[in-house]
Amino acid sequence: MLLGIDTGGTYTDAVIYDEAAEQVVATAKAPTTHHDLAIGICAAIDAVLASAVVAPERIELVSLSTTLATNALVEGKGRPVCAVIIGFDGDVLERAGLGEALGADPAIILAGGHDPHGNAVAPLDVEALAEALAGIADRVEAFAVTSQFSVRNPQHELQAAAVVRAVTGKPVTLSHHLSARLNGPKRAVTAVLNARLVSIIAGLVGTTEAALLARGVHAPLMVVRGDGSLVSAAFVSERPIETILSGPAASLVGAAHLTGVRDAVIADIGGTTTDIAVLRDGVPIISADGATVGGHQTMVSAVAMRTHGLGGDSLVRHDDRAVGAVLRLGPRKVIPICQLAVEEPALVHAMLDHQLGSPMPGDLDGVLLVAEHRQQRMADLEGVERSVLEAMGGRVAVASTALATMQLRRVMERLVQRGVLQVAAFSPTDAAHVLGLQATYDDAAAAKAAELFARRRDRLGKAIAVDGHSLAQATIDTLVRRSAEAVLAAAFVHDGLPAETVHQQVVQAAIDHRFSAATVTVGLGSPLVGLGASAPAYYPMVAALLGAKSLVPAHAAVANAVGAVVGRVRLSHECVVSAPHQGQFLVHVAGEQPVLFTDLAVAREFAYEHLLAALSTDMAAAGAPVFETSQRWREQTVDLGGAEMFVEGSLTLTASGRPELAH
Repeated sequence: MLLGIDTGGTYTDAVIYDEAAEQVVATAKAPTTHHDLAIGICAAIDAVLASAVVAPERIELVSLSTTLATNALVEGKGRPVCAVIIGFDGDVLERAGLGEALGADPAIILAGGHDPHGNAVAPLDVEALAEALAGIADRVEAFAVTSQFSVRNPQHELQAAAVVRAVTGKPVTLSHHLSARLNGPKRAVTAVLNARLVSIIAGLVGTTEAALLARGVHAPLMVVRGDGSLVSAAFVSERPIETILSGPAASLVGAAHLTGVRDAVIADIGGTTTDIAVLRDGVPIISADGATVGGHQTMVSAVAMRTHGLGGDSLVRHDDRAVGAVLRLGPRKVIPICQLAVEEPALVHAMLDHQLGSPMPGDLDGVLLVAEHRQQRMADLEGVERSVLEAMGGRVAVASTALATMQLRRVMERLVQRGVLQVAAFSPTDAAHVLGLQATYDDAAAAKAAELFARRRDRLGKAIAVDGHSLAQATIDTLVRRSAEAVLAAAFVHDGLPAETVHQQVVQAAIDHRFSAATVTVGLGSPLVGLGASAPAYYPMVAALLGAKSLVPAHAAVANAVGAVVGRVRLSHECVVSAPHQGQFLVHVAGEQPVLFTDLAVAREFAYEHLLAALSTDMAAAGAPVFETSQRWREQTVDLGGAEMFVEGSLTLTASGRPELAH
């Protein structure tokens, strides 16, 4: 029995998976607790163990996919770090976004580094480094070291790391451990962001391991990386940045497993966003440029994912400059009215009934404010910001009552942006309850909210819909159309076209079937797999609009957690062979000085043996000591009067294996 856990933006999902039978035994959900992820994780673990009626000691593997690293970088909540930069020009902070990644954190810039063949350009001044560290150590939690051409010779990074550890005793990230690719400034950005995450991910791993032990689960803990592969918690503790896009990657692996398809377009709709990616030969397409997170371009291998600000809990707005119902969805996430009505039925229904009885609609009709930990939040606020929470009078308040002035409304927007307040309003989830597509929450409250929204006025002063049912249908139609366009845009990008192609007149006309004399068809060439709790309600309609086969697998609502536990450990190491002179071949072995050969075949064999040895060590540390390998050799040559001269080659060795179980 295996336990898979996924921490999403709204819910933390858990599954118990029977490895021998290859089937899901039980699933469970718990609200994600952003202030302390451990609370939601523990609740999901307890719920799924109880549902499966499985003794904790029978769990032989636990795997976790997490949004923690992504959220920390997006929200700017990483820990303070110092960058040690060796062998670069003074303008290095202006390249590849390194200065933006560092922000106000310090940097130590030293002479040193190597040339493309691994020869030292200048000696590393370890005394100057030690002196600079002494004045910085108390201001930061970790260090990121990047040396020029360290992927060809890492000696200066290794020497600097030894000095940092001796002087400060704090964690050190070395850029050549994260990527074997050139582009030092971009590698430095990756190292800085990784250093910011070390203590954050260590805290999550430690908390999760403690929770498992307290429940009697004695099993290895794995973590999903951004490319969908698994590694042990201990392995990822030094490379936490590799967990960015962990959740979306897990959903793709889960989709492939649950459907059995090899080629598909996969859309995972959550409460806030929809993640769209392409599956080819049963493996997610990996971004060639590395993952971008929080506006920072990294060298982290991750799935090529397009995130669209559209979800089941997106705010529904009306364009009051238009004639008729012109609805806008997202990107803001709200609490659906029907969901809040389950928690606060008296307050929500009283507001809806009162506003429906008013002869004229108001612009804050159907809107409530929610302040979690209100008393604690008030203690941290002053002035007009504090007065907004005071005016609420409790955890939940009617917006039109609490926001009596335009100033308070503007302040409310700021508080929502900062996460102090949440807004409850009409959403696609409410519309789905009105139409009978969902039955999770209070459908009577959803119907009232839809009636209230339908009374809003367009530019001519007319109601935008005849009744709540019509308004709900217009909302779902808008969601389906926007989702179809987002899926089609992702398919265009995969095929080498700009995403904006979807907005061209001929494409829009083809989606609407507006051609008569001509014949133009636009759609998907692969099945459309819908994931997420609301996928069964929407994605068959999205697939129909695009002329595609619809696949919404059983357990689509917990595909991320399934993907977390059925994945494989997969690591790749690369070794470069350069030619400083004709007939000479330098093998750049990770962590060691380059080794010179005069025969290319012997050099390649030496590179292979070293890669295999390194992979054997790392795969065991990552949790899969038994594995298979594949290799790829890429060679660059130049034509000299009809003769090919070798310039450089790279050997990539990839290992793949299932995690080792507890027993």
